[in-house]
Amino acid sequence: MSSKKSITFIVNPISGVHGKEFILHLINKHIDRNQYDYTICKTEYAGHASEIARDAAEKGIDIVTAIGGDGTINEIGRSLIHTDTALGIIPCGSGNGLARHLHIPINVWGAIETLNRGFIKDIDYGIIDNHPFFCTCGVGFDAFVSLKFADSGKRGLLTYLENTLHESLKYQPGTYEIENELGTVRHKAFLIACANASQYGNNAYIAPQASLTDGMMDITILEPFTVLDVPALSFQLFNKTLDQNSRIKIMKEKKITIHRHQEGVFHFDGDPMMGGKDLTVEVVHRGLRVIAPERGKTSVEPFSILQHFTDFIGTRPLAYSIAEKHKKLLQLNQNLLRRLSKR
Repeated sequence: MSSKKSITFIVNPISGVHGKEFILHLINKHIDRNQYDYTICKTEYAGHASEIARDAAEKGIDIVTAIGGDGTINEIGRSLIHTDTALGIIPCGSGNGLARHLHIPINVWGAIETLNRGFIKDIDYGIIDNHPFFCTCGVGFDAFVSLKFADSGKRGLLTYLENTLHESLKYQPGTYEIENELGTVRHKAFLIACANASQYGNNAYIAPQASLTDGMMDITILEPFTVLDVPALSFQLFNKTLDQNSRIKIMKEKKITIHRHQEGVFHFDGDPMMGGKDLTVEVVHRGLRVIAPERGKTSVEPFSILQHFTDFIGTRPLAYSIAEKHKKLLQLNQNLLRRLSKR
């Protein structure tokens, strides 16, 4: 009988932003064959990844590895909760929020090396309206943009920013009631984010202090703001200091119910879903096993928003690169600021 562990790799050929055949080539080249027996499964239809993962867990496969973005990771992870099968991640999505929080390398070779080391962590997961999530869920503007992003037909940070700039011109904050075991508080909010992990992805830290192992959610409430608040909010989102902004209110809870005036969209791990007026959100303590580095990264990531955009665009100076390569985005940003200043 083989003493090796078993891994099933699940790849969605059309998700994410990287070529999948090259990733499969790197897996074949770098996976530790002395330690693992492995198979690769390609999904063929919506929901197929969840079926493959569930079947693998029932067969006692040690690790099921998601090759894709946060949506693919969510689909696979929810089939592995409360099983002995661990979730592995080779991140190749547009945001990679869970991988970044867990300090899994975004480069494929580094992610495979993390699998080869095989360190297992038990992490929390959340549930909103009976839908499991691992990074964030919420209502308001981020859910609205997720819906637009899903319908855009394109992926990537630039598409997300374009949708954000367009929709922020017309989006109106809503009034919500947040109910916990102590009572109900009322907020007018641009968005409410319930965070299990600290970030949406792309190092955008919506809940800088969130932990995947404390059995609590960090609920971030962004109150209505003016154009004068935009630079600080943008900088702090990527500088891991958003919780210091006066427009931000933070709650830590195990379970809440969000009450809103009408049915509408909410999101879980960036996937939009239509829901009712009342949404129950809760965290389940250490219900998922994941393969991740034993310790966090020792190197310091560039959290400055200017550095973040420089990394995204290229190595040339930021202003030159934006002007040359992304004139449309620059024009959208200028248009946004002009229109907001007239409100």
